[in-house]
Amino acid sequence: MADIALKGITKKFGPNSALRELDLDIKDGEFFVLLGQTGAGKTTTLRVIAGLEIPNSGQVMIDGKDATKWNAAERDVALVLQQYSLYPRLTVRGNLEFPLKSRTQNFTAAEIKERVDRVAETLQITKLLDRKVERLSGGEMQRVSIGRAIVRKPRVFLMDEPLSALDANLRDVLRVELKKLHSELGATFVFVTHDQVEAMSMGDKIGVLNKGRLVQVGTPSEIYARPINTFVARSVGTPPMNLLDGTLSGSNAVLDAGSFSLPVTAPAGSDGAKLRFGIRPEDVLLDSQGPATGRVFDIENHGVIKILTLDVGGVHLHATVSAQTRVQIDETVTFGWRPDKVLYFDPATGRNLALA
Repeated sequence: MADIALKGITKKFGPNSALRELDLDIKDGEFFVLLGQTGAGKTTTLRVIAGLEIPNSGQVMIDGKDATKWNAAERDVALVLQQYSLYPRLTVRGNLEFPLKSRTQNFTAAEIKERVDRVAETLQITKLLDRKVERLSGGEMQRVSIGRAIVRKPRVFLMDEPLSALDANLRDVLRVELKKLHSELGATFVFVTHDQVEAMSMGDKIGVLNKGRLVQVGTPSEIYARPINTFVARSVGTPPMNLLDGTLSGSNAVLDAGSFSLPVTAPAGSDGAKLRFGIRPEDVLLDSQGPATGRVFDIENHGVIKILTLDVGGVHLHATVSAQTRVQIDETVTFGWRPDKVLYFDPATGRNLALA
């Protein structure tokens, strides 16, 4: 297996920069998730690691060695794509055997069979081995695609949104299976996604990309609880963090929306300072004695919880409440928040003032 380091990677396509001075360290055996919106540079980062794109500047280090000029074969990485790269005329067994029969491999027939059978058992596709891949479902094809990547035991697994084409239930199942597979293999996984649920539930570490720059790296809990700026704060969490402009007045936040005053326990900045206050929806509390009021604009029922959208002086505020909470559209409710959960951001730069 391998650790990976990108040092000052810049990659341009014509006048456009896909990656800008990107520094990234991925430890051996880590499940590292790159999270970002379309165009953030996620796929380009994977292709640079794989050797499919040569950076304009910077270094790609694998196990401490400069691999920038190595070709894809020399890097010994496996790439799993969103679109299944399988041979439709071959059986599942044929597809799994294919990478073991290349000229650079010297496996005996018995060794190939042993590897294929073990991978098939791990991915629960043994019963499909003699079936043509054109007769498989999307989930089965993605399992085969993953199997073809792991059968040759590469140093690094690179996965470019491999679950995004699947239905929601199947994505849930394969998320669990991929984490289990990672645990069993002890391999280095680099997983690209725009789906924050995948990032939060799968990654040992998450790197948030924005316009070719790495904004923040941390564990899921670190990224969620201590976002470095408002971009990261809005990138993780469903619904995303509420951001409300206001003024610090002693130990209270006076919100521009509705001019409500809500308590805070760790004031940041001087009295009278203009701030952007951040609060997670689960930390907004409906309270008959609450200091603020809002109109219920929307209700999303998610089974065990409801997500309320409150109109507060023309600003929408999300609150996560129990499914047993009785509220109706257009009802006026009073609310507060957990003062110790409030974050403070610079309204001009978006920077988290606690991390500045």
